[in-house]
Amino acid sequence: MSGNFDELCDLVIVGSGGGSMCAALVARQHGLSPLIVEKQSLVGGSTGFSGGVWWVPNNPVMKRAGVADSAERARRYLDAAVTYDGPGTTPARRDAFIRTGPKMVEFLENAGMKFVYADGWSDYYDNLPGGEPRGRSLLAELFDTRELGEWESRLSRYKGFSLPVPSDQFADLMLVKRTMRGKQRAAGLAWRILKAKLTGARLAGAGAAIQGRMLQIALREKLPIWTDAPVSELIVEGANGHGRVTGVVVQREGKAVRIGARRGVLMNVGGFSRNKAMRERFQPQPSTDQWTNANPGDTGEVIEMAMALGAAVDCMDEAWWVVTSLGPDGQPPRPGGYAPDGTPLPFMHHLDLSLPFSMMVDQLGERFCDEAGAYMEIGQRMYRRQQETGRAVPSWVVMDSRQRAYYPWGTAQPGQVPREWLDSGYLIQAGSIAELAAKTRIDRAGLERTIKRFNEFCRTGVDADFGRGSRAFDRCHGDPTIAPNPNLGAIEKPPFYAVRMYPGDVGTAGGVVTDEHARVLRADGSAIAGLYATGNCTASVVGRCYPGAGASIGASFTFGFIAAHHAAGVPVP
Repeated sequence: MSGNFDELCDLVIVGSGGGSMCAALVARQHGLSPLIVEKQSLVGGSTGFSGGVWWVPNNPVMKRAGVADSAERARRYLDAAVTYDGPGTTPARRDAFIRTGPKMVEFLENAGMKFVYADGWSDYYDNLPGGEPRGRSLLAELFDTRELGEWESRLSRYKGFSLPVPSDQFADLMLVKRTMRGKQRAAGLAWRILKAKLTGARLAGAGAAIQGRMLQIALREKLPIWTDAPVSELIVEGANGHGRVTGVVVQREGKAVRIGARRGVLMNVGGFSRNKAMRERFQPQPSTDQWTNANPGDTGEVIEMAMALGAAVDCMDEAWWVVTSLGPDGQPPRPGGYAPDGTPLPFMHHLDLSLPFSMMVDQLGERFCDEAGAYMEIGQRMYRRQQETGRAVPSWVVMDSRQRAYYPWGTAQPGQVPREWLDSGYLIQAGSIAELAAKTRIDRAGLERTIKRFNEFCRTGVDADFGRGSRAFDRCHGDPTIAPNPNLGAIEKPPFYAVRMYPGDVGTAGGVVTDEHARVLRADGSAIAGLYATGNCTASVVGRCYPGAGASIGASFTFGFIAAHHAAGVPVP
């Protein structure tokens, strides 16, 4: 490797999200010198903003909980769920993900990560061959961020409400007015909050628990992490489209710093949800960065640098869709839809959308999805319906009075109908379905026809159109006090309400194509020497499907683990 460099290391890791600190730990274990460079002032990337879940088939934590799994069974499920045949979902990459994921978990446990099995958080398509109703997802134990010392304020985390609650308990908390289990979860939360006040603990759950612990491990191992150091260039030696990436240029403290990477550069830079031009170029329309809850660093410029080097891309039209609701001005509602510093925080609707006494329709008044199903698929179906009719963005959630009496919606607790929401037009109220149709301009005949059919499904317990409540995944987010189907409740008791729904996301799901070693590939299938990638900047191994909670984070960690081994010239054990 030639060239004039200001700094030299073995592996430069661009971005500090899910797979980055894992990769750095592997590199250090095998005698390499890693360096993590993060363009933002906070460490943790998109994983820090997330619900904080890994989906890792055949992992040792689920086995200790008595759940049998195998690589073969996991592969059957992955193949049944991930039907997209793309360059990021090759058999070799699927095998690498399934074979290596459990080893990654063992490695991190030995390093100090404290995993918890999310028992009962079902695979999203558990009815398919190999699907696991108890789930294959893992969480991190709640983490006291005081343990980070001076780095505590530099941890990336979601700006919305922060509760010391494991992510798999939110479904129970949604039922605090309905079930004893919900009340027990609420009592446990109240005790944790009280105990934290007494002890001064600052407990974090979700993605902050994962990345807080990972950062603690990284600091213990004295891994170098540069913040406020955006990459402005990938350094390449050689020409004619077959050069080798030998380092990066970062902007640090007002200076351009050339960093040489003897073994390679690993991109873990997130997607492009916050890049308007890239959304317009690649994503389905209509689309805007105002609908996303993605990490603010999801701006895509390093993906574009890799593309300029000839990197192939795929699934650039996909995202990890999670539908959101907005007011008539296209903004989140007040109160609830903004962080204390004024940052918009569009509501993310999954758990509340799964509960009875509501349904989602397009402007023609017709349903188009299983509202309790996989959230990525709901977004895909909304766009598909928009392409077919031009009347699905926005769609509408229609609910009756019992939805508001029994369950939360956004930040409104059961029984709350915020006056501000009604006054702003975010939440529309009516005394009859005819009045609701007139106020929302949903086709009245279509809406009345759909509600009649939907209410019959609620009585029989069988959604003959979309199968709502037919899978363990749906039911684990339902209300067990409602029979015969915990996800279905008739829309028949006024007042009725409606809210506009849009295809929000928590990150884009397409990017550079990589192989089973996490090497970035050109369109002809050749590898760009010295360049690796993992996470949301890649075409995911799960393609256009979300098979289970934490699939994106599980893949990011796993392929970061793989990339570091390959860069070190060491086979994955």
